[in-house]
Amino acid sequence: MEVVLDKTMQKEVPLTRIQRLISRRMLTSKRSKPCFYLEAKADVTELMGMRHKLSKALGVKITSSAFFIHALALAVREYPLVVGRFVSGPAGPVVEVADRVNVGFAVNTARGLIAPIVKDAERKSLADIARDEKRLTAGARSNTLTLEDLEGETIAMSNLGAYDVDTFLGIVPPPATTILSVGKVNTAVVAKDGQATERRLVSLSLAVDHRVVDGAYAARFLQLIINELKNPERLL
Repeated sequence: MEVVLDKTMQKEVPLTRIQRLISRRMLTSKRSKPCFYLEAKADVTELMGMRHKLSKALGVKITSSAFFIHALALAVREYPLVVGRFVSGPAGPVVEVADRVNVGFAVNTARGLIAPIVKDAERKSLADIARDEKRLTAGARSNTLTLEDLEGETIAMSNLGAYDVDTFLGIVPPPATTILSVGKVNTAVVAKDGQATERRLVSLSLAVDHRVVDGAYAARFLQLIINELKNPERLL
């Protein structure tokens, strides 16, 4: 039986310039990067419990995303290949390792997703990262970011926890090799010291270009992030 589409139901939705650019970049990434994916849960009970006190003490709102960016950046110090890049050299393919940890993070705006960048995140304090995050998020939503705010990304993070998404797999944005995807913080009953106790857990997913990083290396990198989040005093 022939299926006839009702053309009256068709509707064209124009894309913004940014949306067109993102669609081209994501298609290029999916076609050119042979990624693999890892997923694990992090215990963020202590982290979530100290955010408000820290915000008051430091004079700036400390979001959970600020903690995630800070933990991600510090873990890169131990596993620098995650900010490497697969390129063709005169003698064949090589991996270029960035000398800066510039964390791009996704911000939802009326014009689509924008990914401003916290520059040199591994050298900044948690409070500095929180201030950068606040400024860049506001700039993305008010369309006042500069080119400097949007260029130079070496690693990416996307947090959909605010949208009740438990877990997801992000697409690595060019020219990065790695993206950390952060889901919703949930309460779960787990065994600790032989006793059932409530803990706050978050799902972390890692997408990595396999040409640059192998599975064991990426797993150790993700485990270090988890350990940092579990012991947030290390991030202060």
